[in-house]
Amino acid sequence: MSRRAESATDLVARARDGESRAIARLISLIEDESPRLREVTAALAPHTGRAHVVGLTGAPGVGKSTSTNALVAALRADGRRVGVLAVDPSSPFSGGALLGDRIRMGEHALDEGVYIRSMAARGHLGGLSWSTPQAVRVLDAAGFDVVLVETVGVGQSEVEVAGLADTTVVLLAPGLGDGIQAAKAGILEIGDVYVVNKADRDGAAQVARDLRSALALAEREEGAWRRPVLKTVAQTGDGVEAVVTALGEHHTWSIESGELGRRRERRARAEIEAIAVAALRSRWADLGGHTELATLAAAVAAGEIDPYAAADRLIHS
Repeated sequence: MSRRAESATDLVARARDGESRAIARLISLIEDESPRLREVTAALAPHTGRAHVVGLTGAPGVGKSTSTNALVAALRADGRRVGVLAVDPSSPFSGGALLGDRIRMGEHALDEGVYIRSMAARGHLGGLSWSTPQAVRVLDAAGFDVVLVETVGVGQSEVEVAGLADTTVVLLAPGLGDGIQAAKAGILEIGDVYVVNKADRDGAAQVARDLRSALALAEREEGAWRRPVLKTVAQTGDGVEAVVTALGEHHTWSIESGELGRRRERRARAEIEAIAVAALRSRWADLGGHTELATLAAAVAAGEIDPYAAADRLIHS
């Protein structure tokens, strides 16, 4: 069947049967902003909401790719199917992912229970590609038990991953700043599980102590999830089983407490708003909205109209 003739329903059915090519095709349609995007998302919707979405974030150099690789191995040992979305820096020429070969995850390339996809950030500063939420839906609908989203590693902007994931893992490493620096970066607000990787290096124990102290000062209300600080050596797999256990415990807690439902509703609300804003911008462009916007901007700059009134005119134009 030709690509043109393939319906979204057919592609989703094949993806649910475990066909990697169908999964790849669906994600490509999303990344390319295909005219069939609405058809694709409609076909995916009935099959989503089952996967545990885990975000992995942290500064460059903490070992996110190595940690992701180790987590995949541990999850597979438990018999779970794992999807990985690795958001990489973009090529300034092609816009594609610079690290698309995913060298560190090569050992899983022939495992039918693992699907790995590199996605280009394409200049997006939140650590995620704009299309990542929809790509998560594809892997969810395809029946993966866990979807790991590894962010690009751009520092403080990485907080966006917390809005996408059911569980957020924040990775740190010795030599890249203490717990106070972590607090400055805002990560104390976004993590559910904290992991000090490269724990065989000098200073790892101190980073873990500093982080535990900082988290104790920022503890939430009674009954809230108590965020663990774990140590790993992802290169050898040491400590990774404890991370998998913590992920399972957080997922169970979030279901029982209702937090999972609240997070997913917030995620859906943000996505709806983003789609609505994009639709408005497209409508304005079709109606010559850029000209109207320029006229209104000049009027606001000249003091002839206030910006709220100008916005009202633009919305109703």
